[in-house]
Amino acid sequence: MPWLTGDLQTLRDTLRPVALPADLGTPVPIPVGGGDQLLALLDPPLGSAAPKALVLLMHGLGGSSSRSGLRRMGITLQHAGFAVLRLNMRGAGPGRSLARGTYAASCNSDLLPALARSRELAAGRPLLGMGISLGGTKLFNALLTGPGLLDGLVTISSPLDLAACSAQIERPRNRLYKRWLLQRLVAQTLADPFGVSAVEREALAGRGSLGPMDSIWAFDGAITAPRWGYRSVEHYYREASPLQQLQARGRELALPPILVVHASDDPWVPVAAAQALGELKLPGVAVLCTDAGGHNGFHARCDGRGAQPGNWGDRLTARWLERLLAG
Repeated sequence: MPWLTGDLQTLRDTLRPVALPADLGTPVPIPVGGGDQLLALLDPPLGSAAPKALVLLMHGLGGSSSRSGLRRMGITLQHAGFAVLRLNMRGAGPGRSLARGTYAASCNSDLLPALARSRELAAGRPLLGMGISLGGTKLFNALLTGPGLLDGLVTISSPLDLAACSAQIERPRNRLYKRWLLQRLVAQTLADPFGVSAVEREALAGRGSLGPMDSIWAFDGAITAPRWGYRSVEHYYREASPLQQLQARGRELALPPILVVHASDDPWVPVAAAQALGELKLPGVAVLCTDAGGHNGFHARCDGRGAQPGNWGDRLTARWLERLLAG
């Protein structure tokens, strides 16, 4: 009580914002080519001990390093003894002025330099990843490029099949979610200090070749796919969906230990793709599908009690990473 449904789990942080301390993260600019930079914020572990590891923390669609859920996850990991690097992808949050354009579900030309810099900052300690929603998708796609990028990964509510996710958000019951997401994506795109092309501006105004800008599919077709070199939105969804890649060659890949967490009542991202990944039984890949939790929710009755901060999903992530380091 009172977060009894997937929608209320999803909206909990909006309906009852979490009280968080001031953001004291140390800015870390990361060059990604062409004069562009990503901005990350480095948070040390809370306490005097040396960090157990560095966790690269990735935001989701329309998010940034400043979003309350991401910051709460980071603080939970800091309490557990981890250093945390909160990365803003191209065009997101406080890094908006440092890079032209926007990010995608697969943006390895940006993410691989960020992972290399994260490995340097880890200074010989393990480098772990944690991705919320589309943040997990981006990290999954990076891991498909080669071994050794991360020593462990946790994803929560992450889309593994973009076409199914796009179809889900178009359901009539999700029209308010879709409107909120679209408003954030369009505003983020138009806020580009380097400008947008005339064709893109017409598309965002609903006068482009794909018609009204009234769906995530239309936005991805007009903005995301062409910006990242895909022939069409269908091509983008197919190539940037980790599930298809994992089904085709998952056993050939040297994946690190991975925990995939997904709620069966997630109103945004269907659980079927996570279940399909679990059925592959890939070595080291664990899939946990809960009955409840919504999208990036996972709030429990015990949240806020005792010394452990964060919600159920935050604490699960910290415990799993601690057990991974313990062998």
